Amino acid sequence: MKRFLLGLTALCLLAALLAGCGQTAVQPVSAGKTLVLGDTSFNPENEEPDINPQNAYSGWACIRYGVGETLFRYNDQMEPEPWLAADWSRTDDLTWRITLRAGVQFSTGRTMDAAAVKECLEQLVAVHSRAAGELDLAGIEADGLTLTLHTASPNPTLLNALSDPCCCIIDTQAGSDGGIVAGTGPYRAVELVSGQRLELEPNPLYWDGTPRLDHITVRTITDGDTLALALQAGEIDAAYGMPYLNLPQFENDGYTISSTPTSRAFFVWMNFASPVTQDPAVRRAIAMGIDKESFVQVLLFGHGYVAKGVFPDSFSFAGDPDAPDYDPEGTRQLLEQAGWTDTDGDGIREKDGQELCIRWLTYPSRQELPLLAECARYTLEQIGIRVEITCTAAHNTLRTDPGAWDVYASAMVTAPTGDPAYFFSSCCLDDSPANNGGYHSAPLEALARQLDATFDPAQRGKLAGQMQQILLDDDAYVFCSHLQMNLIARAGVTGLPPHPCDYYEITAELDVE
Repeated sequence: MKRFLLGLTALCLLAALLAGCGQTAVQPVSAGKTLVLGDTSFNPENEEPDINPQNAYSGWACIRYGVGETLFRYNDQMEPEPWLAADWSRTDDLTWRITLRAGVQFSTGRTMDAAAVKECLEQLVAVHSRAAGELDLAGIEADGLTLTLHTASPNPTLLNALSDPCCCIIDTQAGSDGGIVAGTGPYRAVELVSGQRLELEPNPLYWDGTPRLDHITVRTITDGDTLALALQAGEIDAAYGMPYLNLPQFENDGYTISSTPTSRAFFVWMNFASPVTQDPAVRRAIAMGIDKESFVQVLLFGHGYVAKGVFPDSFSFAGDPDAPDYDPEGTRQLLEQAGWTDTDGDGIREKDGQELCIRWLTYPSRQELPLLAECARYTLEQIGIRVEITCTAAHNTLRTDPGAWDVYASAMVTAPTGDPAYFFSSCCLDDSPANNGGYHSAPLEALARQLDATFDPAQRGKLAGQMQQILLDDDAYVFCSHLQMNLIARAGVTGLPPHPCDYYEITAELDVE
């Protein structure tokens, strides 16, 4: 197995090295301490054309690069805690009172008070397609540093929503000049060329310490091999989004690799409209027949985490899921008992004249997914399941056709809001917009209704654990691995720790020798 996977890895590495293309370096022009960060994600194709948090997913760039901050932020366990807010209380199921931190100014010099926050949130819900539903605001009151939010219905995850990058508090009166906004963060943007670079300088009015760098350039480098070459050549000082295949090049004293588990999962959806995956024995065989450990250790070079359930175990609501282990012999026995036998000796099982073949749909834009497909094909065919792989950029069209696939492998951030409800409501319920496999569970629906009405975080975690176990018991999904988020910096760069939410990157503590 490992010999096969190592050979596959070598081929993939060769292909990656041949795929690199050059980009022109942009050197910072400011004197003093400078740093250049290379980033694969900061581009229009990723819905991050600028740093205006109210524009698509540009809030990720606004908060990631230290320009904007939110009322609440996530701790390392993905629990919201006050940030620009100093304190909060909930007076009833529809009313939240937030006390803002005193002494905070926007980089424009305007005071961040409740009136300014009210203006920002009202503008956000008017222009942002996702924020209006997640916040569910019926009204906002502003009085000095006291902000009162009224929701249209009980919203247990309001604090989580206010931690979302789109809720970065910006000076709306300053506008958005070419996608540049004025926030409260340690740095202010002075120049932006969409899809190419962002120039940052310290915010002299920052409320939480003194930024240590005089100038930061964020370079967009979409090709992973080009990113690696730029770091090796000294054109950049740090990198975000380095492909796993390139990481071994930086495992030496010249660089620091900082890692943390995230909730981005690589997982398989079962198609409950497919005759083959309607069979519970086949679904359990697939769940038991994928060698997750080899996938992570060999194909991902150990830069990931074997998954049991929806969430990584570092999250407070991860629970203790009971998922089947990789067990080739047990899988063979399971299929034999279910009537799937190899009657013609070709190595593939049949039942009632039907060959046991699954159509595996996935896509190439996440480099890990084609590797997962090949890993699964190898181990599943060893136990008598033929795997036909379709790896295509047209997967979003094909996955909506229940007759086009049996299993669908994808990547998804399962808890981007720091709350467990997101995955279930997005993917698993009768009214979920992305219930690709047509899965239905009456017990899951009942628990989801309880979750929607529960405010206590500990109780929400317990309910989520029960919901997760239902998915695993039904083998509706197979969770293979969680992404390890890596930041790589040359020796001498400090204050660049990764965070599970993937938001907080450039801070006042970022420094370079």
